[in-house]
Parts: sequence; C-alpha cells; structure tokens
Amino acid sequence: MNNASKSQVNRRGVLKGSAAMLGGALLAEGSYEETLANVRTESRPSELKIADLRVAVVEGQRPILRLDTNQDIYGLGEVRDGASPTYALFLKSRLLNENPCNVDRLFRKIKQFGGPARQGGGVSGIEMALWDLAGKAYNVPVFQMLGGKFRDKIRIYADTTESRDPKVYAERMRVRKEEMGLTWLKMDLGIDVVEHIPGTVTRPASLTQEEQTFLPHPFVTTEVTEKGIDKMAEYVAAVRDAVGMEIPLSMDHLGHIGITSCIKLGRAFEKYNLAWMEDLIPWQYTDLWKHITDSIPTPTLTGEDIYLKEDFEKLCAAHAVSKVHPDLATAGGILETKKIGDMAMEYGLPMAMHFAGTPVSCMASVHCAAATENFLALENHSLDVPWWQDLVEGIEKPIINKGWINVPDRPGLGITLNEGAVKAHLQPGSGFFEPTAQWDQERSWDRLWS
Repeated sequence: MNNASKSQVNRRGVLKGSAAMLGGALLAEGSYEETLANVRTESRPSELKIADLRVAVVEGQRPILRLDTNQDIYGLGEVRDGASPTYALFLKSRLLNENPCNVDRLFRKIKQFGGPARQGGGVSGIEMALWDLAGKAYNVPVFQMLGGKFRDKIRIYADTTESRDPKVYAERMRVRKEEMGLTWLKMDLGIDVVEHIPGTVTRPASLTQEEQTFLPHPFVTTEVTEKGIDKMAEYVAAVRDAVGMEIPLSMDHLGHIGITSCIKLGRAFEKYNLAWMEDLIPWQYTDLWKHITDSIPTPTLTGEDIYLKEDFEKLCAAHAVSKVHPDLATAGGILETKKIGDMAMEYGLPMAMHFAGTPVSCMASVHCAAATENFLALENHSLDVPWWQDLVEGIEKPIINKGWINVPDRPGLGITLNEGAVKAHLQPGSGFFEPTAQWDQERSWDRLWS
C-alpha cells in the first residue's frame, strides 16, 4: 500500500471514530427518538405534504390563504380583493397529501378551475402559497427559484382619490410625489368627475345602473362631448402643473365610454405625455384595442382581469396594446405572471403589474417583479391605510419606503403573519384560519377530454 492509500485509510479511520464518539455522546443523553424530537425537520422537502387549507378574510374582502403541512411550516397566499374564498376552498381536496414543492404540477392540476377577473383568484392564491412553502422548505427566497433577480428594489405607483376640484386633485397628486416619495403616479379620471356639468356626457336616459355597470363598454352607448373632453383635460393639466412633466403619470377609470370617445381623449391628452391610459374597453376585444392603440399617440394598457398567458399573447401578437398589466392574483400566480412578462418582452412590450390587497399578495408580486426583466412598476392601493403593513412581520419596515419596496432575501415570500393585527382587522363574520374539513371530500371528474 502506497503512502497516499495509507493516508486515505487513516483519515477514514479518524472520521469513523469521531462519528462513533459523537453518536455515543448523543445517545448517552437519551434514545434516538428523543434526539430526533429536538431536531428541526422542515428541511426534508421530499417528505412534505399538504395537510390543510384555511382562510382568514381581512377588511375589504381580501381572503388570506394558509396551506398547512405535516411539518412545521405553512405557506401564505391570497385570493384577489373582492373574490370569494370559495374559489380556493373547493380545490382543497385536490391538494391534500400532495407535496407542495411540486408547484408547477399542482398548478397544472387545478388551473382549469380558474377564470378571468376574480374567478382566477383561487388558483392564483394557492399557487402563491405553494411557492412560499417551497421556498421555506429549501431555505431560499421565491425570486431565486424563478431564476434570480434583475433588481433589488421594486418601484411602486398608486392611484389617487378623485376630486371634482382640479386644484384639490392636483394637490393630492403633489403629496404623493413630494411627501410620499413616489416616482410614478396614477390618476383616476372618469366621466363621473364632469358629468354633473351640463353638456359634457351623452347617454340614453333609459339606461339602468345595472346596464351601466355590467354591459361591456361598446354597448352602453355613452360618449364624451367636446366640452367634456376639455373639462377632463383641465384635470390633467392641473396635475402636470403640480408634479411636473418629468415623472411618469398614468390614467385609469375613464368610465364605460365608447371607442370614439376613447380615441378623442387619447388625442387630447397627447401634450401631457401620459405613461398609459388603462382599461379603456374590456380586454377581450383585441381588434378594437388595436384600433384604439393605432389611432392615438397616448400609450394603452390592459390586463388586470386576464387569466393565464394565452389571452395576453393574443394582445401582444397583434400589438393591440402598448403595455401589459397582469395582476398575479388573477393571472395564475407568480410563475404564470413571470411567463407573461417574458412572453411580452419577446414582442417588445413592457409589463406593469396591478395589485390591490394585503402584504401577502404584495410580496408575491415583489418576487415576481424582481425576477422579470421587462417590469416597470407595481401598483399599491393601500398607501393611505395605516394598519396595512402591520399585518405581516419579518420584513423591513416601512414596507413601502419613498416609493420603493426592497426585495426580501428570507425564504419563501419572506414574511410571516402578525396574528394579532390580522385578527384585529378581520372582515365581520370571518374566522381566523378555522378548520375546513367540510371541503376535504369535494370531488368531480376533472378531465377535460374523452
């Protein structure tokens, strides 16, 4: 035996002897089972199983989901604001005893049960919780499992409460910029701020409130007059005077108006250099979107109600909009939204992200935004809610600091719930993650083909 072989044998002997001594010392204190009881076992991802799905609904109809497991970790997700938690709960039986680390496989198993707008909330919220669990199991942040990050902090933009007084509205926008530190602004500006002025809006007197709310825009036969367009332009002019031309300014909630009015407004607003006009008509009218986009100098954007990548690609392939705008609480969750952004980039379109909810869905959006190259800015509807950031712990506070959110590097979404704060702001009648055994046996024949 040569000297090298003798050296290897001696090292193995030392290691075996050390292990035996260590094992003896451990077992001298008690049995193997007693020793194992003091060891953290949530780092065994291959043995992780989903044991329960529970819900707590926060003020404003924002259901937080909690996926419990057979180990000492849980995953957090969120159903989109205004959606029923039932959209998630009836999927529970399809998830029990599954390994949550198989995120993509489980998403494909349940994605057929989602749909546009709030109907996508159940699938999307569960997908968020699966990523949170997988990250905790492997001790890595979600953005790392998506391929890493393009940025360390996420730009925030926010809408602003309307006022019928242009000067008051402009002052509110100035506060967003100068005092809150936002570097991207959005103003809601609908026909509701001018329709009290005679001669600004044309619509049939017989329209019911239900028709105005639920009929798609092209069928409501409501148009803005030249006087109405001039009045609406006064608001934009006042805001630009208050915040300057340097900061991006977006626009939303114009109202259910016709395509001709959309085009007239898009031309009238050209000199104010808007970043986009949002959701001018329902997202599914691809050809009409393209007609509007091709007819105006102001960029267009839609997408917060679209579920899954396929319908986004129809808009992108036709260059029917200037920018896409998914809400991952509708779109299908974190990975699906990243796929939407990557696809849009191939067509030359940037991606902003819609968000309205608790810090749970916010942090899911942050991880997705960090990992998506063509991301622009993330919406937040809670700048004026004083208790919003109290709902979670384990993250840098303030969560939104001068218009930015730092991307957390802790495992999963990087947050834990502040149970006391969540309980203090539960929707009336909502329990705090009560057992949901009534959903354990929900079954159907789920295959979509014969």
